[in-house]
Amino acid sequence: MKPASTPHSAAAATPLLRACALALCVLAVAGCSTVKGWFDGKDEDATEPAKLTEFSPTVTVSELWSADVGEGEDRLGIRQHPVIVDGRVYAAAVDGGVHALDLQTGKRIWHYPSELRLSGGPGAGDGLVVVGSLDGDVIALDASTGAERWQAKVGNEIIAEPVVGLGMVFVRSNDGRLTAFDAATGERRWFWNHDVPSLSVRGNDAPVLGPGYVFVGSDDGTVSALAAADGRPLWEQAVGQQEGRTELDRMADVDGTPVLDGTTIIATSFDGRTMAIDAPSGQPMWVSNHGGPGRAAVAPSVLAVSSADGNVYGLEKRGGSALWTQPGLVRRNLSAPAVHGGYAVVGDYDGYLHWLDLATGAFAARARAGGDAIRAVPVVSGDILIAQDVDGGLSAFRIAQ
Repeated sequence: MKPASTPHSAAAATPLLRACALALCVLAVAGCSTVKGWFDGKDEDATEPAKLTEFSPTVTVSELWSADVGEGEDRLGIRQHPVIVDGRVYAAAVDGGVHALDLQTGKRIWHYPSELRLSGGPGAGDGLVVVGSLDGDVIALDASTGAERWQAKVGNEIIAEPVVGLGMVFVRSNDGRLTAFDAATGERRWFWNHDVPSLSVRGNDAPVLGPGYVFVGSDDGTVSALAAADGRPLWEQAVGQQEGRTELDRMADVDGTPVLDGTTIIATSFDGRTMAIDAPSGQPMWVSNHGGPGRAAVAPSVLAVSSADGNVYGLEKRGGSALWTQPGLVRRNLSAPAVHGGYAVVGDYDGYLHWLDLATGAFAARARAGGDAIRAVPVVSGDILIAQDVDGGLSAFRIAQ
């Protein structure tokens, strides 16, 4: 564990490095296995997405409804997804404003139109729905009516959902800064900076709140714990390992929201490591050499993670050992998994959702949501799962009882 450090400013990348990072992001969206395939001399088929194979479904999944919330992220790589609170689905699109929908029917409850490019969120809680924009705008809306409560500004694009809780709104911007705003007024309470590597994977995710804590994953492969009241750093732990001769080799981003499971923080990194950390102290509890760029999905005894090359792993929650591997989706540019009943669910580049048995990793069901890529993690409330594709389409599915 590294000792806590004082806040510091994120270094500005040169134009050349920014251009390299943009090119890398496009490659990362296309799948890291493809990059390797250009140089390893293998057959061209080794760079193609795995073909879907037939199987006998063991669970019935039915589509409840679908809706369009505007023009989505397309190739921006922001992994925008909805949030579900109190029986409502709140969703935003880069061009389309913010929508509140009924969870059971998909019927629109209210719509907040906006000319802003709404890329971050929404996040919801404590009667607020909050979104961020590619230009650093923060907009807080009344969750019941969609009326605007306040606006604020940060200095960089926002591509992660804001988090509402503890009387504040926590906004992660793409320059490594976390800003806390007063939930009632929008007044800035504090901010914390973390250096961003000159080359990193496109994308980041929201922080997660604990009792008096804020936990943040960063592009240098670390997870940090901050005091929620004032942003004071408490500890920092390296999850990814920045090793290798080149900046490309050293990419180890923690781009998925860390998961707080009781008093344990679980985080996974782009370089393929997953770590369980004691939340109060920051001490590692176990490390697995299976992980990926998105967040982990946590079930009572199993964790599910999808790797950068498209393998899905089930890990034993107490020790991190691999229980199973599902290799049938390699190079399909998978989303992070979600837990839906007894299944891990991932989306892919062709708009398919795949339900995997949490006990074995075997395919249990498959459904297509529209046809556009699903890059964002699906969200679940009870027996309903909702996926948002890159064209702003929402699809709701239910597991048959």
